[in-house]
Amino acid sequence: MAVFVKDERGQPGVTTTDVPPLNSGDRLSQAAFEQIYRAHPELKKAELVEGVVYVASPVHFKHHGRPHYLFIAWLGAYESATPGVIGADNATVRLDFENEVQPDVLLRLLPERGGRSRVSPDDYLEGAPELIIEVAASSAAYDLHDKRRAYARNGVAEYLVLSAYEQEVHWFALRESVYTSVAPDSEGLLRSAVFPGLWLDPAALWRGDLAAMLAALQRGLASPEHAAFVARLRDGATE
Repeated sequence: MAVFVKDERGQPGVTTTDVPPLNSGDRLSQAAFEQIYRAHPELKKAELVEGVVYVASPVHFKHHGRPHYLFIAWLGAYESATPGVIGADNATVRLDFENEVQPDVLLRLLPERGGRSRVSPDDYLEGAPELIIEVAASSAAYDLHDKRRAYARNGVAEYLVLSAYEQEVHWFALRESVYTSVAPDSEGLLRSAVFPGLWLDPAALWRGDLAAMLAALQRGLASPEHAAFVARLRDGATE
């Protein structure tokens, strides 16, 4: 049976020979969650959001796997043209004592370029990446509610949520600790403020048209804003 103790930070932890399972709705500290998660390698994705456990269901192709892949290709192209920027897929991020998440995709500035997140000695991210992307089944998903609040409180500068069933893209920018919606420009493109030149064509995304997504991105990469951003990154500054 499980024995719950306090860890070196005074947070509830767990030591056990028969580790209990993780179930959606469980309420745990970050330390206890991580110890149980590590003891269950059969779990592919579980998250702790505002102290509540969420265990992922099997992933659908059309409403998750395909858009997830398109986002990875899109961010990978941006990273290849932007020094000092690095992305990751499904990497665990320790935000605080009640939030340990596994975003679908993220993009971050390296610490030496002003980034707020760090890779821990045990190879997890700690702190807020600059951009997080989640693919949600619908607008009712916790990505747009509890997780959104946790990301805002922890300083994730931009947050993009894809609501697959409604075919909506929600792009939020953090201003004075509150997320505000980013509206498409006159051409229907969504543009990042944190990563200049990162332009998204939502219509192309919904069509599954990777070539059109990358064409819009290439226009962003050719913009004066991206050129100035790259120059600042090479000088070691982001502002």
